[in-house]
Amino acid sequence: MKNLSTLLVLTLISAFTFAQCNGRYQTEIFNSVTVTEVNYSDVYTDNAHKMDIYTPDGDTEINRPVILFVHGGSFYGGDKSDVYCIDFCTAFAKKGYVVASVNYRLVSLINIASFLTNQDEQYDEVLKATFDLKAAVRFFRKDFANGDTYGIDPNTIFAGGYSAGAVTAIHLAYLDSVSDLPTSPFDIQAVANNLGGIEGDAGNLGYSSSINGIISFAGGINDLNWIDANDEPIVSCQGDQDETVNYNCGPGLGNPSVLTLCGAGEIHPIADNLGLINDALIFSGTDHGWGASGAASNEYVQAMDFTTDFLFPLLPCNNTTAITEVYSTQRKLLKITDVLGRVTTAKQNTPLFYIYDDGSVEKKVILN
Repeated sequence: MKNLSTLLVLTLISAFTFAQCNGRYQTEIFNSVTVTEVNYSDVYTDNAHKMDIYTPDGDTEINRPVILFVHGGSFYGGDKSDVYCIDFCTAFAKKGYVVASVNYRLVSLINIASFLTNQDEQYDEVLKATFDLKAAVRFFRKDFANGDTYGIDPNTIFAGGYSAGAVTAIHLAYLDSVSDLPTSPFDIQAVANNLGGIEGDAGNLGYSSSINGIISFAGGINDLNWIDANDEPIVSCQGDQDETVNYNCGPGLGNPSVLTLCGAGEIHPIADNLGLINDALIFSGTDHGWGASGAASNEYVQAMDFTTDFLFPLLPCNNTTAITEVYSTQRKLLKITDVLGRVTTAKQNTPLFYIYDDGSVEKKVILN
């Protein structure tokens, strides 16, 4: 479930990084947080374009990574104040992150029945949510360029969520172009273009909406072909009996009228094959609802801990430690092992681990 080559190296340098992170980002080192509600769009001023920003009280760091967390609710319900959003944002802010719980455009109550039976409307809603999240990402970079109210590192921003929120974050990262969208049986490319193109219509244009990684709690993607070798790291936590967002591939909500979503069971084998940094925590025998009660759920606590461990090696921590700096120019090769840990010799066309006397490890494939 993981790209061993990169994660092993990152894990090995995490001890160095931890010291330079001053103990941040792995445990709750702050006792309390401040929550500030903002409007993140410079186009819309409604509640759908508000987010709550959580910052640790008493923190003097001014170069902090950001996580944007998005609520679920099948794209017609939910809110940034849902308990699992509060629990996630509070926990990670206490670890030193700047965390935002993000609202986005939802299907109106009078249109839910039509939404659930018309896939063009479903695409429209998922795109609106995705474009809103992009505007929220850009909000932070725009604010950084204009005073840095929140003390962030604009080059270290993650996005994730639960259920529909995770679906939104995945599509932000992995849907790269309007041309990737279908034109039949519905012209979804036209839908996207009517919403402002791939960056959307929710504002803060001129700033990047790119992210550094995805946190998927029970999320999925509409088209697995959108995942490519240049994509962002992803960590998933999902039940293997999930049919609301299918653990493998199936119609959303288990409803044949709803667009297909492919969950962790399909995403992570592809990520492995492409060499993406990824990992997955799978809850055996568990369906979709494990996250709804937040930290009152053992699975949710496990998911937050798993996410903490996944994100930590990805953090630059003020860019004081580059991976290349960890390796000594005088290092000596101690041994070569295969993927099962057995000592071997160099071979062609075989993934092998090269272990050095300075504690570093490299995975190499020598092609003939």
